[in-house]
Amino acid sequence: MITSIAVVGAGYMGGGIAQVFALAGRDVVIADVSEDAAQASLERVRREAQQFEADGLFPEGGADAVATRIAAAASIEEASASADLVIEAVFEKIDVKHEALTRISEAARADAIIGSNTSTISITALAEAVSGPERFLGVHFSNPAPFIPGVEVIPHEGTDLAHADAVEALLAQSGKMGARITDATGFVLNRLQYALFHEATQLIDEGVADAESIDAIVRTTFGFRLPFFGPFAIADMAGLDVYRFCYESLQSAFPERFATPVVLEDLVEDGALGVKSGRGFLNAAPESLPELVAYRNRAYVAMQKLIDELGPAPVRY
Repeated sequence: MITSIAVVGAGYMGGGIAQVFALAGRDVVIADVSEDAAQASLERVRREAQQFEADGLFPEGGADAVATRIAAAASIEEASASADLVIEAVFEKIDVKHEALTRISEAARADAIIGSNTSTISITALAEAVSGPERFLGVHFSNPAPFIPGVEVIPHEGTDLAHADAVEALLAQSGKMGARITDATGFVLNRLQYALFHEATQLIDEGVADAESIDAIVRTTFGFRLPFFGPFAIADMAGLDVYRFCYESLQSAFPERFATPVVLEDLVEDGALGVKSGRGFLNAAPESLPELVAYRNRAYVAMQKLIDELGPAPVRY
């Protein structure tokens, strides 16, 4: 069981990760480029926790947990020396991460797990700097770490998967949802996020819509569904044959950008059309459709009530 954690790189991301584990009852040590920098980050993390609790974002007693369970170390080596898990969260440049990971792996216990919070760099490439690379994997939180539940868990080919299991168990105990994926540059989150951003910029370049209109459409249409259903569940409920027809239309104007995915074509040709056929990306039976539709409708009404309660985001175009 992982009980003691070090976070190397105590900026906004690293500090948020430390808060997550402190709230889960773990002892955390943070380190940065110097003892003064780590101490300054510790003071910021404590102030944030007080404000988060006052705003009702942290549970009662959360600020005290952060204050008592997170400490600042004089160096990376000091922070890493006794931790069960060390998470690197330094600047997103491979040479900076390599330097930090080399120091971590030299100072950490031989049985310590080492993780990187990289958002795009291949875990295999980062593992080159780690002695004992079988204990190394990606553990990618999203910003702000205390409030975003999903975490990408990314072993490389040489990772001992028992370590991935241990990290996933820790995440679950911390109220997070770990999703294990294969190591690939950009992973899942950022490949999807940047694919959407890229197409949005294409729409601006082509004069189809401005940034304000595109953001409004994303928020109030398919983006409205995404907290409840991922893209494959949405496609299965709509019908994969419908998706193929839409691809045919898009292909007529944008043959390279919207070529029909092979996996979609294969499923449709095999009669796997989604929920209505009982087979698709998922395996939801046709008789489950009324239950799915009822959940969907309740979820969307609840989402709109939440948006009405919060009011519009303070974004200015």
